[in-house]
Amino acid sequence: MFSVPYSYEHGSIVLTSNKAFKQWATIFNGDSTITSAVLDRLLHHAETVLIEGSSYRMKDRVES
Repeated sequence: MFSVPYSYEHGSIVLTSNKAFKQWATIFNGDSTITSAVLDRLLHHAETVLIEGSSYRMKDRVES
């Protein structure tokens, strides 16, 4: 884990994931305490955007 103490509330970050917040514990080896702490810090003053639909990158891929 890393810490960037001087950038807190002084910059922007864009983070994307294909997992719902409920599933993030699997990313942190099932540790719900760490997951909660990470999400708490990421979501403080955050704007979340849920994007649904087909992937733009996969638009030219032919389904067989």
